[in-house]
Amino acid sequence: MSKAKIIINKDYQIGKIDNRIYGSFIEHLGRAVYGGIYQPGHETADKDGFRTDVINLVKELDVPVVRYPGGNFVSGYNWEDGVGPVSERPKKKELAWGVIEPNIIGTNEFAKWAKKAGTEVMMAVNLGTRGADKARNFVEYCNSPSGTYFSDLRIKHGVKEPHNIKLWCLGNEMDGPWQIGHKTAYEYGRAACETARLMKWVDPSIELVACGSSGLGMPTFASWEAEVLDETYDLVDYISLHQYYGKENSNSQTFLARTLDMDEFINKTVAVCDYVGAKKKSRKKINLSFDEWNVWRTGRADNHYQDIYSHEDAVLVGSMLITLLKHADRVKIACLAQLVNVIAPILTDDANAIRQTIFYPYMHASKFGRGTALQTLVECDKYDCPEYTGAPYIDSIAVETDKGVTLFAVNRSSEEVVLECDAGGYKGSKEPSHIAMFEDDIFATNTFDRPDTVKPKVMNDITCESSKSTCTIKTKLNPVSWNVIQF
Repeated sequence: MSKAKIIINKDYQIGKIDNRIYGSFIEHLGRAVYGGIYQPGHETADKDGFRTDVINLVKELDVPVVRYPGGNFVSGYNWEDGVGPVSERPKKKELAWGVIEPNIIGTNEFAKWAKKAGTEVMMAVNLGTRGADKARNFVEYCNSPSGTYFSDLRIKHGVKEPHNIKLWCLGNEMDGPWQIGHKTAYEYGRAACETARLMKWVDPSIELVACGSSGLGMPTFASWEAEVLDETYDLVDYISLHQYYGKENSNSQTFLARTLDMDEFINKTVAVCDYVGAKKKSRKKINLSFDEWNVWRTGRADNHYQDIYSHEDAVLVGSMLITLLKHADRVKIACLAQLVNVIAPILTDDANAIRQTIFYPYMHASKFGRGTALQTLVECDKYDCPEYTGAPYIDSIAVETDKGVTLFAVNRSSEEVVLECDAGGYKGSKEPSHIAMFEDDIFATNTFDRPDTVKPKVMNDITCESSKSTCTIKTKLNPVSWNVIQF
């Protein structure tokens, strides 16, 4: 049994957490939309065909924003195909995922679903096969009150009030050769610049996200960001990052240390943003939108991209959330990809909707991690593995909330760790709490037959001692565990 110590202080802050860091993503892919959020005839479906069992789980997660409609899908998508009378909408061959898109669900339907689910829409525009003109028309359709062609068209379609979508993505993964309309950094930068200009002329209040790299391993990483931002710096507010992690042939300790790679990705992207800002002698800061992230390719998936997640996957997801929070000063938006069925925390069949293992750390962070991220010093043993040197066994972040302090902690070790946390500037509570996820079988999953195999447990092993200037929390972290400690 090893020991670890965490030191925090009320006055040492990283920054205010933007609640949109707990966003998610729904793309027209697999069963995310059809058979996921939308399934007319299902016993829980409402009058609009939306599954209320899914809506209730989304509300349980308290998702602040959902990116839509893609993803690779958006780079070949004509938004006009998804508005107006459903009976008149075209069925089209969808080239990104090789299916027929019926266009039953489009902009107005998704906006209606978002309201029911208590979330906002983060909309993406097509910069693969389309450009500035179609994008500015789309903003007018969504956000202008009335009196113009496209706002009046929306009203004709039965939506009187504007959607007021404030967050827009300028395309998707345009650095990727797999992308419809793939571009060089200069080609994309120029297209994004002129698109952004027109979109903001239509609605100056919107925020825009430029496409960054589709992963740290992309051969154009860093040079892509530098060239794109050179063209768009004055017009965009964020640049995107995308990253997925799979187990592949790695062992558990390597797999659970992959957030060291994620941390490096964020740090290097921030450095490029600030380099371009310095070169332009600008006082503006470009922040980050980590608008696709998750564990993917678990080896437990079907042809609908429905990965089945293990307890081990949930622990890595928890560590990824911790990493995002460590950078709350610059990461302002993040989207767990995706929300329903496709590599998602919520899984449905024709009868039920269940919580996958990754549902829980996502829910805990969203509910208990809103406030101010604190500088968190962790003293613990470290280990070497094939891909990383000096990986800490304990990964942690502290958040000051309106109710006290939440400490999120992951134990990557296969052994129990005795944890002590010294919190300077805080008075200890009489009843601190500790929620943990741990399993003897780290590959255990939740299934429709056994939906509660993996779920959080309330622990009774926590103490809190308080003095005038600090309090000390003591507890134990189970092997390969996700932990939420509140005081």
